Amino acid sequence: MTQFTALTADSSVVETLLPLASEEGAHDSLNAYAIGGGALAGLLLLLWITTRLNRDR
Repeated sequence: MTQFTALTADSSVVETLLPLASEEGAHDSLNAYAIGGGALAGLLLLLWITTRLNRDR
C-alpha cells in the first residue's frame, strides 16, 4: 500500500478504495452483450429518426 500513498494526499482514502478496486470479476447483473446491443439499437433508432426528419422537400 506504500506505492499508492504518493498518489494521494490522504492514505485513508487509499485504504478505503483499495479493497473495492481489487474485487474480482464484474457484477452478475451486467451483461456486456445486452448493454452493447441496447446501445446499438438506440443509436440506430436515432439515426433512422434523423434521416426521416432530414428529407429534402
